[in-house]
Amino acid sequence: MAPYPEASPTEPHLDHPQPLVTVDAVLLTLCATGLEIALQPRGREPFKGAMALPGGVVHVDEDATTEASIRRVLRDKTGFEPRYLEQLQVFSGPDRDPRKWSLSVSYVALVPAAELEASTQAGFQFVSVDALPPLAFDHAAIVAAAVARLRGKSSYSTLPFFLLPERFTLTELQHTYEAILQTRLEKSNFRRKMEAWDVLEATEDYVLGAQRPARLYRLKDFTLFDRSVG
Repeated sequence: MAPYPEASPTEPHLDHPQPLVTVDAVLLTLCATGLEIALQPRGREPFKGAMALPGGVVHVDEDATTEASIRRVLRDKTGFEPRYLEQLQVFSGPDRDPRKWSLSVSYVALVPAAELEASTQAGFQFVSVDALPPLAFDHAAIVAAAVARLRGKSSYSTLPFFLLPERFTLTELQHTYEAILQTRLEKSNFRRKMEAWDVLEATEDYVLGAQRPARLYRLKDFTLFDRSVG
């Protein structure tokens, strides 16, 4: 076999400094007070003790993709994997991490509150997305992008369903949309639009309500719609 040709003087050298590549997850949930985010205190420098998103360094010898990387990180740090996980965007630059030039492939996950609260391994602190404490790195910018993505998509999709348990009432569904969109929705119009979307499947189960039992529903499938729920 012929030897590999020598590198041309014009070709880039492979010994130039490499960036620090990480993944971070914005875990959004819905609590009684509104849309909240799950944060963890950092256990090491830089920013030791500061609140931060769950994240970690990409393991090039283990992770086939950055999605595989963030799923591994979430399993290790929280003990669960979210039902809904979407890549958000890449945050990069020389100043976002004091250690070196870095980039983070960020993800947004929607998780029912009960699932996060049950993850005792994680040691989460839940904070309103509208009242964030000082966060490590550029995590505040990542959170802002995730919240904007959720609110933008929720106006035309079934995305808010993933903040609910597998089965839910129509009232719970409406309140979820209202909390995300930050507006009140007229009950009859909302239910007509849900019926027109044909994404709900009625179960045989009910929960006791203030006046009469309320039927429980589930989502048939994840579908996006180019129309408003307002």
